Amino acid sequence: MKIVTLLGSAKKKGNTATVLGWTEDELRALGHEVERVELANANISGCMGCAKCRKHPDEIACVQNDDANSILAKMIAADAVLFASPLYFWSFTAQMKLLIDRTYALVANYLQPNQISLMQDKRIGLIATGGSTYEDNAEAMFTTFDRLAGFLMAEKAGELYAQCQSHPSRVPANVEEKAKELARSLTA
Repeated sequence: MKIVTLLGSAKKKGNTATVLGWTEDELRALGHEVERVELANANISGCMGCAKCRKHPDEIACVQNDDANSILAKMIAADAVLFASPLYFWSFTAQMKLLIDRTYALVANYLQPNQISLMQDKRIGLIATGGSTYEDNAEAMFTTFDRLAGFLMAEKAGELYAQCQSHPSRVPANVEEKAKELARSLTA
């Protein structure tokens, strides 16, 4: 399988990157091709809500000429996409949210009988890291991800929340095994 991972953290060696790295290592060990996209290095503008993409629902037809279109193309070409973001104020980072908003260009006729998606039946997964417990903290992010999966008509194939302290060296020991389990779930 070809898997695209999306790192939504600005920290290339932070908690989220560490957990994502463990998942990517397991994916490669299982024989899969993995490409990481670091969203902090990408030039992604916010969705303008112009709906011009709706005129060509069978292609990425966003009128903005930035990195989002090439990232969306990589997502479409992949068999699975793994989103990875630290938890910022109960949700995704701004870098990840910009890309999620731009997935608007991948779906037409939302909630209609003839809804179509360029991501239909793709497997998607989520890694989220945060400094506090899941309860009263991360639920909104995971609810958003569930709704994103439905919007994209994608198959949610796994998710992981890792409660981490301030430094990757303090990530709980069991998280690495959970990252490997997520890799297996994403490709099952």
